[in-house]
Amino acid sequence: MPSISHQGGHNAEFPLRSNTGSTKNTKEDHSTIAPGEIAIGVVIGRASEYFDFFVYAIASVLVFPSVFFPFAPRLEGTLYAFTIFAFAFLARPFGTVIFMTIQHRLGREAKLTMALVLLGFSTAGIAFVPTFNHLGTAAIVILSLLRIGQGIALGGAWDGLPSLLALNAPQNKRGWYAMLGQLGAPIGFMIAGSIFAFLISNTSAEDFLVWGWRYPFYVAFAINVVALFARLRLVSTNEYARLLDERELEPTKVTELVSSQGRNVLIGALAALASYALFHLVTVFPLSWITLYSPRSLSNFLYIQVGGAALMALAVVASGVIADKFGRRNTLGTLALMIAVLSGFVPTLLDGGERGQNIFILLGFVLLGLSYGQAAGAVTANFAAKYRYTGAALTSDLAWLVGAGFAPLVALGLSSHFGLEYVSLYLLSGAACSLAALSLNRALEIRD
Repeated sequence: MPSISHQGGHNAEFPLRSNTGSTKNTKEDHSTIAPGEIAIGVVIGRASEYFDFFVYAIASVLVFPSVFFPFAPRLEGTLYAFTIFAFAFLARPFGTVIFMTIQHRLGREAKLTMALVLLGFSTAGIAFVPTFNHLGTAAIVILSLLRIGQGIALGGAWDGLPSLLALNAPQNKRGWYAMLGQLGAPIGFMIAGSIFAFLISNTSAEDFLVWGWRYPFYVAFAINVVALFARLRLVSTNEYARLLDERELEPTKVTELVSSQGRNVLIGALAALASYALFHLVTVFPLSWITLYSPRSLSNFLYIQVGGAALMALAVVASGVIADKFGRRNTLGTLALMIAVLSGFVPTLLDGGERGQNIFILLGFVLLGLSYGQAAGAVTANFAAKYRYTGAALTSDLAWLVGAGFAPLVALGLSSHFGLEYVSLYLLSGAACSLAALSLNRALEIRD
C-alpha cells in the first residue's frame, strides 16, 4: 500500500529512482514503466475487486435475507447475512499468507492468476447457489464457503503495485499517486449500485429474487477476466520485476515480519480506522436501515448512494492535492476529527426523513473520499524495505478486519436493539483509535 507522505521523517526512504548504476542507465531501464502506467494497473485492479465487494454487500441486504434465510424475520435474516459477509475479512489475512508462499515458490504471475481466478469463480459461483427453499441448510454452507473463497482470493490479489507506485512517484506528488488506487472504491460502488438500482426498477419483486439478483455476479466474473489480463500485462514485464527487486518488494515470512515489525503493523492497521469504520456506515449499513425501517424507494436510495460515490471519487482526487500540500498524516488526523464530529449527527440525520438521510449519505461519502483517499497502507513508510511488501498487505488486511469487517453487523445490531446513538459511539471509537495511532506513530518517530 502507499505510504504516508509528510515532511522529514521517512521521506528519504523513497528515492524516485534506484541508486544503483548511473542516472542515465537507470532512466533507460525504467522508461517503459512510468508512475502513470503503474497507476492504470492499480485503478483497474482495485475497481474490479471493489465491484465484487459491493455486489456481495448490496446482495447481503436486498437478497440474501429472503433467499437464504426465509425462516427468520427480516432483521435476523439480515444479521445472519452480515455474519457471512464478515467471513471474507476473517479469511483475507490467511489468503495473504497462503499466496505469499505461492509467490515465493511459483512466481508473481502464477500467484496473481490463481488469486483472481479463485476470486472470479467464487463470485460467479454465488450466482448459481440454489436457494434455501431448494437446498436447505446446504445452501447457506455453500454461500459461506464461496464468501470465504472471496476473502482468501482478495488476500492473494495483492500485487505490490500500490507500494511500487508510492515508491516511484515524485516526492511532491506522493499524495496524488497514493489516492489513485483508492478510486477503485467509488468506481466499484457506482457500477454495482447502478446495476442493482436498474434491476430493482425494471423487474418485479418476484423476478428480482428469482433471477435478477444473480446477473451482477455474472458481470463481476467478466470484469475479473478483463482485470486479470490488464494486470498480468504489467506484472509479467521484466521492467516491473526489476523495479520490484530494486525496491525489495518481495514476500517475507509472516513470523519474521511480526517479530520484527509487529508494532508497525498494529499502528498501520489502527491509523486509518476512522475511514474504514465510516466505509460501511455510508454504504452497507444505511441500505439495511432503509430496507428495514423506511418506506422510501430502494432504487431511489441506491441512486442517491451512487451520487454520493461520485462525490466520493471527486473527494478522493482532492485528497491527493490536500495531502501533498499539508502532509498525509495531518490530512488523516484532520479527517478523523471531522468523522468524529459527523458521528454525533448520525441519529438526527438517519431519523430525519429523506432529506436527513440524503445529507448523511452525501456528506458521509465526501468525508469518506477525503479520508480513504489517503488511508491505504497508512504509516507503512515505517517498515524496513525488506518487510514493506508483506507488511503493507497484512496492514491492509487487519485494517479491513478491525475497522470494517463487522461494521454492518455491529451497527445494525446495536441500532435495532438500542438505538442509532450506538452507531455514533461505534464511529466515534474508530475516529479515536485513528487519532491515537497517528499520535503514537508521531511520538515513536520523534523518539527514534
